[in-house]
Amino acid sequence: MDARTSRSATQLGDNFRSWRKLLGLTAQQVAERAGISRQTLSKLENGDAVSHETVLGVARALGILDRIIEATDPWQSDLGRMRAAEDLPKRIRHRD
Repeated sequence: MDARTSRSATQLGDNFRSWRKLLGLTAQQVAERAGISRQTLSKLENGDAVSHETVLGVARALGILDRIIEATDPWQSDLGRMRAAEDLPKRIRHRD
C-alpha cells in the first residue's frame, strides 16, 4: 500500500471509530451487527487491510452506509450532473 493510501486507510479507520463512539456503541456491538469478529473491526479501525465486505458491513452497522454510497456517486457531483445528459442513451434524452 502506498503512503497516501495508507494514510487514507488510517483516516477511514479513525472515522469509523469516532462514529462508533459518537453512537455510544462498543466494538463488540458493532462487530456483532456487522457479522465480523472484534479483531477484524480492530483491524479496520487501525487502518489495516480488510475486505470491502467488512467496510460495507461496518458502515451499515454504524448507519452510515447510505452516506458512503451517496458520497461516491458520480452523478451527485457537479461534473456528474453536468455530464449526465451526455451519458444517457439517445432514446431517453430530453428532446428540445
